[in-house]
Amino acid sequence: MTDPLAADTAMGAVTLSVANLDALTAYYRDAVALTVLSESSDTVVLGRGTTPVVILKHSPALKHASPRDAGLFHTAILFDTEEALAASVYSVATRYPKAFTGSADHLVSKAFYFTDPEGNGVELYWDRDRTEWSWTHGTVEMSTLYLDPNKFLHENLTERAIDQPLIGGARVGHVHLQVGDVATARDFYVNQLGFEATTEIPGSAVFVSAGGYHHHMAMNTWNSSGAGPRLPALGLAQVDISVPTADDLGELGERMTHHGIQLRNDGDSLSFGDPWANQIRVTTAAS
Repeated sequence: MTDPLAADTAMGAVTLSVANLDALTAYYRDAVALTVLSESSDTVVLGRGTTPVVILKHSPALKHASPRDAGLFHTAILFDTEEALAASVYSVATRYPKAFTGSADHLVSKAFYFTDPEGNGVELYWDRDRTEWSWTHGTVEMSTLYLDPNKFLHENLTERAIDQPLIGGARVGHVHLQVGDVATARDFYVNQLGFEATTEIPGSAVFVSAGGYHHHMAMNTWNSSGAGPRLPALGLAQVDISVPTADDLGELGERMTHHGIQLRNDGDSLSFGDPWANQIRVTTAAS
């Protein structure tokens, strides 16, 4: 059995290669209601407080990939409260009304789905307390139930949230990828990387986590069945994962090397590609 990732493992920022840096910065800053944490001529880091959520890298030489290619399905941004979620949902919906693609009650969470101006999927969500989640033999119960967005806003949107949508904390809660097949994804992310599988839609999706979370990552083939390794393209550039300590990072490096995974180790982080060339970087919480 593979040693699992440490219970306090968490997701870090998602890096996107973008064609129009100004337009994407405006979307994540003004609509999603993130703060610009740092910027240069070709890179903008946005987040809440001191926590990076999205890193935008200007990549005008790249082209859009096919929607059937492997890559990003969505970046899922987790809000601390329903009021904070409502503030962001309302902000996006009013500024980019055509960006909304759906909403759902997943039993463990309430989620709203959008696309950014370059077609990258974005989920905005809030978690129910873990005491309300239901597990059976290591599998978390999740569903896709109807969630009325207007009713949700009516119940949770406050005047404060409308006037000042930067309410509370927000961070990347999970990342959902498009892959070519689920069995290979499960082998890589569970047996090699060390996440634990939490639920699966046979043949089409697998959900994985550390520390009993409902999922830190998910991989599906809904649009991308049979996809091979990615070529350089706009969209997903890198997914960051944070482990608690340098010892955890070292153990992961030994495990990935044992499985024959080619690593880049700069002393503070490990970087590698999954079977579809989705780039993963693992750092420690201290870094």
